[in-house]
Amino acid sequence: MASLALVLRVAIALGTQGFFQPDEYFQALEPAHHYVFGYGHLTWEWVSPVPLRSIIYPALNMPPFWIIKTLGLDARYPELLIAGPRIVHGVLAAITDIWIREITRQVLNDAFVPTAYFVSLTSLFHSLSLSRSMSNSLETSLTTAALSYYPWNNAKFIQVQSTRTRMCIVFAALACAIRPTNAIIWVYMFGLLFLRLGHRLSRGSSLIRDCCVIGTGTILAVFALDSAFYGRPALSLLNFLRVNASPVSLFYGSSPWHYYLSQALPILCSTSLPFVLHGMLLAVKNDEKKPKTMLGCIFWTLTVFSFVGHKEWRFLHPLLPMLHIFASRSLVELYHRSAKTEAKAPREKRKNAIAKTFSLPIRTRDLCLLLLAVPASIYVVFFHCVGQIKVMSYLRSLPPENLTSVGFLTPCHSTPWQAYLHRPELAAPGRMWALGCEPPLGLQHPSDYKDQTDIFFEAPLEYMRTHFPSRVDTSYPPSAFASSVPNVTFVETLQVVEQSSRSWDLGWRHEWPQYIVLFGALLREPGVLDLFQNQGYEEVWKGGFEWEGEGQRRGAVRIWKHIG
Repeated sequence: MASLALVLRVAIALGTQGFFQPDEYFQALEPAHHYVFGYGHLTWEWVSPVPLRSIIYPALNMPPFWIIKTLGLDARYPELLIAGPRIVHGVLAAITDIWIREITRQVLNDAFVPTAYFVSLTSLFHSLSLSRSMSNSLETSLTTAALSYYPWNNAKFIQVQSTRTRMCIVFAALACAIRPTNAIIWVYMFGLLFLRLGHRLSRGSSLIRDCCVIGTGTILAVFALDSAFYGRPALSLLNFLRVNASPVSLFYGSSPWHYYLSQALPILCSTSLPFVLHGMLLAVKNDEKKPKTMLGCIFWTLTVFSFVGHKEWRFLHPLLPMLHIFASRSLVELYHRSAKTEAKAPREKRKNAIAKTFSLPIRTRDLCLLLLAVPASIYVVFFHCVGQIKVMSYLRSLPPENLTSVGFLTPCHSTPWQAYLHRPELAAPGRMWALGCEPPLGLQHPSDYKDQTDIFFEAPLEYMRTHFPSRVDTSYPPSAFASSVPNVTFVETLQVVEQSSRSWDLGWRHEWPQYIVLFGALLREPGVLDLFQNQGYEEVWKGGFEWEGEGQRRGAVRIWKHIG
């Protein structure tokens, strides 16, 4: 059974063709590529005066990069640099499917295990996200592993289960090291455990000791790794929490308080949502202690996250295995109800006997609803936003002498970078550039701040007339100041602008590149198409679907080359 999950998740990881979130590349693959090969794009979280990101998660990508580099395969077979990390993350993703079986066995019983496993394997959101190189995905796997060791039975057995409890703490600590906000889950789970221990001081003190020792050890290990990576003492975990609780996080969007209930949960659960809700109702109605503990954790986490302005679906991903367990509770219950009703009917009035579908206690009509997620999964894996990935494959296929410079006139972080391109000749500053979207660091009133991407798309034609030369230099020199570097100087510059002109155009200067990458939506802006054609550019490649995406990411991905 475990091998099925392993094969499926690795196959999805290797087969994924589309783009989902920039963090998959810029918070995991790019830092690892930069460390191993010496070049790659580091976003503001990595180069700001106070670093926010820990190297612990990107470090998972370093072994495959290092092996490929050592064997000298990166130049001949750069595709291996994509496949290597994908295999790693596919294996890690399978942990979720494998360990959900153990949680189900403890929270419900063995009869529900195959159904929970099936719901997990066919999950649309798992297909979309679990096998990707995103910290939320590994956080989900580690949280699932930790919950499988949690003392679900009775707190009085905690001493007998001390080894399992310590394993729970270890996995929980690792999950918090990957995503510090994962601590919200464990504040509830371990807080509830302390309450259940009640007056048993010796057992409570033992649990507190284990939490302190393992937690402190994890924090010190992360501190040592990050300090070695940054070359100075770095408290990335603390910085991450501090900045995400500040107005800076709202720069990336804010959502209403009900976002997780009205949008995220339906998207995460997809076709299993009716069964998730029914399973929760059964847990409350029948006063089932262990499922109610799980339900309390879900609502606690939803409540806390709802108070934070910046919200994303994937932030709830660690809760999805628990939601799948509730779905299995409902599906098996409905199956047995139908079987009992059928058995009570007179023999001559019975319809076809309710049989297990593929040896699963799931009614046929329920199975049909669940399996609607499969074609949707095929779409998100193989067809959704593929242009944003394939554009890097096209650029990688060009010979070095025919790839002098590339400019990305797209919303920032719309495509992967050097981890998917691996072209050292473009690593020099200004040879390959994109519009920036650095947040309002150090500003007292950031509400009216505009980044480079905002300024460009407000008036693309005017931007290109004022920030580009009047003619194309056919030697395609590097751009002197294509985007800002969010270092100390950048922060000081923003503070000066805030106190003076409040003009957020920092005077970026571009050279016309040999290749321009853009979305079709840009060509619909007044005068842009004529400008490109007058400068001697022609479209040489197009990928993706014109109807997908939103705003400035519509119209498919295009490459325009300077022909002269």
